[in-house]
Amino acid sequence: MTKRVGLVAHDRQKPAIVAWAKRHEPLLRRHILYATGTTGNLILEACPQLSITRLKSGPLGGDQQLGALIAEGKLDCLIFFTDPLTALPHDVDVKALIRLSTVYNIPVACNEATAEIIATWLDAADAAGDGAVGAARSDAR
Repeated sequence: MTKRVGLVAHDRQKPAIVAWAKRHEPLLRRHILYATGTTGNLILEACPQLSITRLKSGPLGGDQQLGALIAEGKLDCLIFFTDPLTALPHDVDVKALIRLSTVYNIPVACNEATAEIIATWLDAADAAGDGAVGAARSDAR
């Protein structure tokens, strides 16, 4: 079953998310992808066969756009490679995005190890084909 995947990375983590996307390009082609501006551009440069809806840059509203997709039930998971060692001026937006993911029970990968788990989940969703994987979602809010 096709899933809707959000992709975003802090500046120092952009090379890591691009490398992850390259490794998983065949899998990602089977899903609907959204990305913040710069992250989406870099992934598309490395993986031109992907179709990605690019939002604004994270600090310019892209994080909030991803949050709105989550709140509207239009995003099934989020791959968000964070940089925990760098202070971010838009830290409030980042925290809001993580909070919304928690409120709406959206799986979030904040590093490569957890992104691999989500890739496995996406692959299982494809194999299930009926939405059985990850079908339980809290839409009560």
